[in-house]
Amino acid sequence: MNEPHPLSDPTSVAVELERLRGTVEAGFARADGQLALLVQRSDQTDKQLADHEQRLDALERSRWPLASIGALAAVTTVAVAVWELTAR
Repeated sequence: MNEPHPLSDPTSVAVELERLRGTVEAGFARADGQLALLVQRSDQTDKQLADHEQRLDALERSRWPLASIGALAAVTTVAVAVWELTAR
């Protein structure tokens, strides 16, 4: 009735250690794959952000200076009004 402990046999210990090693390697491989995916997504996000910043810069450079156009229109209106008053 007094059976030996299953891990007292060196072969059993080696088998269990090999199983544990396989489990740990599989876990690390899964973690490495997930990290690689996160790095890839981060790189894509960085590229998209840089693209959006370039587009925004281009839009800001090409936009019309509304305040300057408004001032020019006001000055033109005053000049036309003065010219019409002096022409009468």
